[in-house]
Amino acid sequence: MPVLTRLIPSPLTVDIRAGALNDLGTLLADQRISPGGKLAVAISPRSGQALRDRIAPALPGAEWFDAADGTIDGAVRLADEIKKSGRYDAVVGLGGGKVIDSAKYAAARIGLPMVAVATNLANDGLCSPVSTLDNDAGRGSYGVPNPIAIVIDLDVIREAPVRYVRAGIGDALSNISAVADWELSHRVTGEAFEGLAAAMARSAGDSVLRNPGGIGDDDFLVIYAEALVLTGISMSIAGDSRPASGACHEICHALDLMYPKRSALHGEQCGLGAAFAMHLRGAHEDAGLIASVLRRHGLPVLPGEIGFDVDEFVAAVEYAPQTRPGRYTILEHLDLSADQIRDAYADYAQAIGS
Repeated sequence: MPVLTRLIPSPLTVDIRAGALNDLGTLLADQRISPGGKLAVAISPRSGQALRDRIAPALPGAEWFDAADGTIDGAVRLADEIKKSGRYDAVVGLGGGKVIDSAKYAAARIGLPMVAVATNLANDGLCSPVSTLDNDAGRGSYGVPNPIAIVIDLDVIREAPVRYVRAGIGDALSNISAVADWELSHRVTGEAFEGLAAAMARSAGDSVLRNPGGIGDDDFLVIYAEALVLTGISMSIAGDSRPASGACHEICHALDLMYPKRSALHGEQCGLGAAFAMHLRGAHEDAGLIASVLRRHGLPVLPGEIGFDVDEFVAAVEYAPQTRPGRYTILEHLDLSADQIRDAYADYAQAIGS
């Protein structure tokens, strides 16, 4: 008998609006995530205290933990502290990407549902089934369940440094390049291709690419935040990061590994990587459009805009395939030498108007 339906892993609830944080306790109670308000709230050891002071009165049954520092050791310590402290309905990650990734990992480790409350939109990790955490070897990706709920308060988002508000635009746009890489691998290597996951990721990227608004507009912020959430769900459907991670992310990870003290924000590097990867595959019109949208939002399109010279960028692109062994993208397909990458970069810089 044919299977006529399938279940798609997704959050139980997604609340994106101004003032959403004020209703967090009510939302979790209404959705039966935490009827009694018994929550373990993970915050940053540095900037989390201000958030705690702000919303603690609305979460009287919560207990607060400040070990969410974006490292694997911190996430394990967070899980141990929560487990020792009592019984909770859920773990809430309140903060940026490092806090949310730490909370996702800790919640998975102790078997509790996790609620993501984002305070910026720097990348698409807020709803992904992956925790990206620093470890002794650099940085690793760890599979975790999706958050059971997503809360994004536009008032809180606006208070973040503008660079952290807009950085995730680059991550969303990179979906377009990542899906193109997935399609390439399907054609050349026979890699399994999941059409629904690809359609969701590509649509999320296109919704940001084609929207004329900016981060000062509520309507754009909602669409942009929704795109990041949809990207996370697309990864859950695919079972890994494939719909949102191709050559764009390989280049980003190479910059992180080769220049760890100088790397820019994840979304900034992925946006630049996506524009360059689209140029490499000969999609010059798409590369130019991505670059123009990045520029309009104040995001980098050239490595010099985030502190890397051409030689450093070329070296990172050459090294990039080693960051994801087994993943086939336009970089693996072309297998360019350093000189060929340098020539391609010169063409790219000229094409987008350096």
